[in-house]
Amino acid sequence: MHPRAKLTVHGRRLLVARVLEQGWPPAEAARAQGVSVATCYKWLGRYRAEGPAGLADRSCRPHTSPRRLPPEREQAILAWRQHYRVGPHRIGWALGEARSTVWAVLARHQRPRLAELDRPSGQVVRYQRQRPGELVHIDIKAQGRIPDGGGHRLLGRADGRRHRRVKTGYDYLHVAVDDRTRLAYVEALADQQGQTAADFTTRALAWFAGLGVQVERVLTDNGWCYRSAAFQRVLAQAGAAHRRTRPYRPQTNGKAERFNRTLATEWSYAQLYTSNQARLAALPGWLHDYNCHRPHTALNGRSPMELLNNVSGNYT
Repeated sequence: MHPRAKLTVHGRRLLVARVLEQGWPPAEAARAQGVSVATCYKWLGRYRAEGPAGLADRSCRPHTSPRRLPPEREQAILAWRQHYRVGPHRIGWALGEARSTVWAVLARHQRPRLAELDRPSGQVVRYQRQRPGELVHIDIKAQGRIPDGGGHRLLGRADGRRHRRVKTGYDYLHVAVDDRTRLAYVEALADQQGQTAADFTTRALAWFAGLGVQVERVLTDNGWCYRSAAFQRVLAQAGAAHRRTRPYRPQTNGKAERFNRTLATEWSYAQLYTSNQARLAALPGWLHDYNCHRPHTALNGRSPMELLNNVSGNYT
């Protein structure tokens, strides 16, 4: 039965007992438990045929699937995906199958999404460290500032174009994301110089330490600010090793890239702001919700703070 069925196993037993043992009319027993008379007779029939075992939950999966593709057609879809690394739309067009059919075949055989693959090698780029702090991803995202009074998203293209004549510049969002828990620390700073990145990293490491997380490794791209002597000194003093991504492979720093996209869709452009300061003022609240309350599919529906507490045993 589906998880929201009106009758649990206990409810079915009560329904059957009322009719067979207490002598209730089926219509009255069905009405008392909020189900149809047909449902009542269905469970009575299963009980008479199978006994108490007949009242147990059953899978909704059909016994047969006459419209399922033959095995050779499924293998052709899988072979096309393996060779060309394209999605259901192009596979369906090439092989004459519906896009939904191709998607179902790929899902049934647990083929990874294209976004999870390293295109040149075809290997899945998906990993997760075992301990909080074992690896922290650090990255910078440049974000255009909003003019006072709002930009084109609020005012429309014509008025927003006049506002863009004013040089508003950029905020540089420095982010640090823990690989294991997805805990994130963010600051909007004025530039991406080496000293700025070093000072941000100092504060980020202190923030993680305040949560009981000792950072062991830091992963960055190959930007100049991360090659600076100031940045290297911060890591050396903290005893954290420095790892760099492979050149031209942003997938290597995928968790930071994914967080940047979440940051954009759920905070930067989630609503219309009348000024840049208004958007920045909303960042701490959003970040608190992200870390403490927002469920993450990668964490089986838990928040980063909840996972941290479960992993470390610090139930506060």
